[in-house]
Order: sequence, then C-alpha cells, then structure tokens
Amino acid sequence: MHKTPARRASVLVAAVSSLSLLTAGCGDGDGPVDDDTATNAKNAEASPNAPTKTGLTVGFLPKQVNTPYFAVADRGGERAVESLGSTFKEVGTDQGADASGQVSHINGLTEQKADAIAVSALDPDALCDALKKAMAKGVKVVTYDSDTKPECRYAFVSPASAEDIAVRQLELLGEQTGYQGDIAILSAAQTATNQNAWISSIKRELEGPRYKEMRLVDVVYGDDEAEKSYQKAEELLREHGKLKGIISPTTNGIKAAAKYLSQSEYKGEVKLTGLGAPNDMRPYIKDGTVEAFLLWDPAKLGELAGHAAVALASGQITGREGQMFLAGDMGWFQLTGNGVITLGEPTVFDAGNIDDYDF
Repeated sequence: MHKTPARRASVLVAAVSSLSLLTAGCGDGDGPVDDDTATNAKNAEASPNAPTKTGLTVGFLPKQVNTPYFAVADRGGERAVESLGSTFKEVGTDQGADASGQVSHINGLTEQKADAIAVSALDPDALCDALKKAMAKGVKVVTYDSDTKPECRYAFVSPASAEDIAVRQLELLGEQTGYQGDIAILSAAQTATNQNAWISSIKRELEGPRYKEMRLVDVVYGDDEAEKSYQKAEELLREHGKLKGIISPTTNGIKAAAKYLSQSEYKGEVKLTGLGAPNDMRPYIKDGTVEAFLLWDPAKLGELAGHAAVALASGQITGREGQMFLAGDMGWFQLTGNGVITLGEPTVFDAGNIDDYDF
C-alpha cells in the first residue's frame, strides 16, 4: 500500500494549510458542467487540515451489486464513511454490462441530493453526462476500481497502475507456461475501462523479447456473468486446440474459468491466472487447477474511495495533482496526474499463502 512518509506528509500539510481554502463546488445550474468549469474546480486550492464534514450522504455505485468483489469493496467504503460521521448508501444494477442502469442510479443520487458519489464505471463515456450534471449540482464525484474520462469526475481511486497489474498477470502466466504457446484473455464487459486498459498493456508487453514465443490468439468477454464466462472459457478451449494459458482479469471470470477447467480434461494442462478473490479461488488452488493469481484487497480499495469522497466533500482535496489527504489508519495519500489516487501493489496468491486471507 502506498503511504507517504510521515515527515514528508507533515511538511506538505503545513505548507498547504497556509493557503486559503477556496470553494471547489461547481455551479448550481441544471445543465452539465463544462470541461473548463470542471478543470477549474479541480485546480482550486484545498486544505488537508480543513474540518471533516459530518452528516454527509455518500452514494456508492459498483459495477454490479451482489458480487463477492464489490460486496467486500463496498463494505470497506461503508466502514470509512460511517467512521467519519456520514451516511453510506449503496445502489446499483445486478447486471454486469448495464451502463444505462448506472446512469439511472447516478441521476437518482443527484435528485436525492447526495453530497458525494463513488462509482465503478462500466463505460468511460456513457456515464459522463449524468456525472457532469451531478457535479454541476455540487456533488463530489470519485471513481474507484474502473474510471471514466477524467473530466467526468474529480478523482479516481486506482488499485495500482494499469501497467503494473497487466504486466504482473502476464508474468505469472509466462512463469507457468515457460513463456511459450498460445494464450487468450477472458475479460468482463467489452466497455469496462479497467479491463481494456489491462488488455492494452498486456498486448504491448507481449511485443517484448521476453514473450517472443507467446501469442495472444483471442480476447472474449463474459460480462462478469458466471454462466456466460463459463461458456466463454469452454469456447476458448474448443476453438483453440493449442491453447496453453488464459488470463482472466476479473474475479467473476477467473472463478468461472477455474470451475470449467477443474471439471475438464484440461485441468493442470491449460494454465489460468488473473485477478481473483482468495475465498473464490481457494478450492481451485487446493485441487491444482490454478497455481497462482493476484488481487489487491477490495475492502481497502473501497475504504480509500470512501475517505476520498468525504475528503472531496470537505474541501480537503479538489482533484488537483499533488494534493494530499489522510485516509484514517491507511495513512496519507497523494493525488497524481489526472487526480489518480493509487492504493498500492497487488498481492500474489498461491498455495503457500492463500489460507492467510479471508475475503
């Protein structure tokens, strides 16, 4: 997890706190906030020592409700928001590719005068008009797990850099396949921002000499639905007879693919890695279907998103690069370019450590 050293943090806090706190809110009109207005709001000064507002309403909108990953992430957000004296409210769609449903929930939270919204975006563009209207009414918008375009929110809470997550997944698969053979990717929704960023990074990394004997032969999409992801895994093995490995950068997808492989003739032969939850993947590690996979702690990701949302609503940050805020016991975090807040490096799970984790 990324923490700024206490000494550096105290110096920066002292320096920033000497500045006047400027209002970061946007206009009160009904129309969407334009990009210049949003940029000006993000570039406003802030004070990390500004009092934390209480009695706020913070809405959390995951990609999909009732999934293990977002259930854990949003409980982390709930803990953070309630510990800061505000009200947490989760809304969302039960479909893994329902961007229009996310838009409806954003509009609902705006009409209910939520103070802040934390959203994991199913589409980088489709949510923008609704989010800009929310910002125009003074709602502080933070994305987590999966981003929109930067002009459609104030800050993005990222698990780690897209490149680091992608490269580590490819490295794990390369280690398991001897850096040879045909591989495929089983993704979530075709429009998911984080999925597409990881896929792009994997493709770039494959161009390097280390992977000269590995070939990406297919990318398929299971929409984070268990049955569809299972079917896509089955199709990959049926259509690509020489397949040596699969990367599934989605917790629902890797679980479904592991279930298929564990019941098939390919168990132990076709390697599978990606992003998974330890409790989902434990049986498949134990039975040898999967050797290793990785993930960050989704509870910490949600917790950081909750702290960021309240910090925005309290004027402690506005979204400008270099600003800092205190996220409870997690420590100090600093915003980088485009308002990105990075949780830290993911953990690799295997037979040696999987029983140490419970989420």
